[in-house]
Amino acid sequence: MRRPPLPVLVILGALAGASLVAQQAPSFRFVDVTKEAGIAFSHDNGAFGKKFLPETLGAGAAFLDYDNDGRQDVLLVNGSPWPGQKHSGSHSRLYRNEGNGRFADVARTAGLEIVMYGMGVAAADFDNDGWQDVFITAVGQNRLLRNTGKGRFVDVTNTSGLGPREGFSTSALWFDYDRDGWLDLLVCNYVKWAPETDVFCSVDGKQKSYCTPEAYRGTTSWLFRNRRDGTFEDVTAKARIFDATSKSLGVTLLDYDDDGWPDLFIANDTQPNKLYRNNGDGTFTELGLQAGLAFSEEGRARAGMGVDAADVDNTGKTAVVVTNFSGEMLGLYRPVGGGQYADTSPRTDVGRATRHTLGFGCFFFDADLDGLQDLLVVNGHIDDTMSKVQGRVSYAEPPHLFRNDGNSRFTDVAPALGTAFASPKVGRGAAFGDYDEDGDPDVIITTNGGPAYLYRNDVLNGNTVLRITLRGTKSNRDGIGARVRVFAGSERYTRLVRTGSSYLSQSELPLSFGLGSRKTADRVLVEWPSGTRDELKTVATGQSIVITEGRGATARRPLGSAAASPSH
Repeated sequence: MRRPPLPVLVILGALAGASLVAQQAPSFRFVDVTKEAGIAFSHDNGAFGKKFLPETLGAGAAFLDYDNDGRQDVLLVNGSPWPGQKHSGSHSRLYRNEGNGRFADVARTAGLEIVMYGMGVAAADFDNDGWQDVFITAVGQNRLLRNTGKGRFVDVTNTSGLGPREGFSTSALWFDYDRDGWLDLLVCNYVKWAPETDVFCSVDGKQKSYCTPEAYRGTTSWLFRNRRDGTFEDVTAKARIFDATSKSLGVTLLDYDDDGWPDLFIANDTQPNKLYRNNGDGTFTELGLQAGLAFSEEGRARAGMGVDAADVDNTGKTAVVVTNFSGEMLGLYRPVGGGQYADTSPRTDVGRATRHTLGFGCFFFDADLDGLQDLLVVNGHIDDTMSKVQGRVSYAEPPHLFRNDGNSRFTDVAPALGTAFASPKVGRGAAFGDYDEDGDPDVIITTNGGPAYLYRNDVLNGNTVLRITLRGTKSNRDGIGARVRVFAGSERYTRLVRTGSSYLSQSELPLSFGLGSRKTADRVLVEWPSGTRDELKTVATGQSIVITEGRGATARRPLGSAAASPSH
């Protein structure tokens, strides 16, 4: 986090001429349902005047189905007071989806009332027992919480081999890098920092300000291989991931070279971004510079924060988006062939729209179910005094929601989605999930030192959706790393089942394919990490399907119409 740049947001698409303001009202709306849903959360960043570096960064959120009832629950990560300060009772919250539009806080009964300075979250079934487990990153000791399947989590950090090990961890993701059917864990780390080694930084030479990352040494991310017995082995060096110069904040999963082996993109703050290509032999090769993803178009390392990767133009090719600090604009990296990417943001209105905002959480999702993935970016500065130093910079900032119009153009429709959604926030984490089971993706946003917001998505155009949940047998139980392709007429839609992405957060694992006005998909093809392929033909939209590896569709249920009752 240097001044003026901090986050990096890589967005894809050759957005040659995206307009900053929507020319017509969007065909969906976001309704703030936080209060009526029963979500009452306040993030504790521990700030008490000394301006410790971690206070500016947290925290994350996740959609997950921890109780296997088919409904998306919400986990919100919290910080805590610093040692020596009075404890406020803050801890992470787990909100169980009651199925009636409301959530119940079950953190206490679930065993999640743990005092820690939490940062990010990644959820997946690491032991293949059929229940989603939770990994929470922190300043200090990260925590691995195993889901017992009885409504409660058990802390297995030390017995799993992930502790004791303290650091300044940020984002994390579960993935099966060696394709042995068991999920491994990648943990991003930021810088070497502790309260006792905090550096005095100042803008005016008198009053302390938050330091930039240049004030601290970098540190490596960690890669842990799942030994398949409940324990993990640190393979960071063996896998050639070790890099003590990195200052990592965001990570996403992609298949960069379409070889079926999962690759990693890591966003670094004031250091080059890293693209780790999976060699398929337990090692990775770093190709960020060669691929054109390490720097800005000017060859400068920016403040990489949130990150995502997706096929935004339905060509089967993956683009990458990275959020950056104010003054740097959103990074837009688009594949141009030969394993190369080009940062196209400087030549687009999307880039210009994000020049003066400071982006954190970001993700691609199909907000209006038209088959094209849109982009949400949440913004917020790191210091409430910045407006005094930089006149055009504010602390709380409105989000961007760039609608994909299908012609390599994105339009920011956030201002047209209502004041509740577009109001300025000190945004950090962001995730999407269909909590009300109507087929359209809803959104949760966290703020630093403030509340979380749940927005219900009401699609108003009558577009249809096909929702797919995977259950692995030879592959990992969650199907993470599986590629799903849906064919409808001349269109082909491609999605990868992933954890991680955005910033400190995780969106739901089920995949939703918006298909516009189509009533059926001609074909659904699942390519599993094990090499198994499952294919379904002539699949009706408006339903949720469970596809089990090697068995095809094993469960179906109708979805509530995303358009029939937009007021719910």
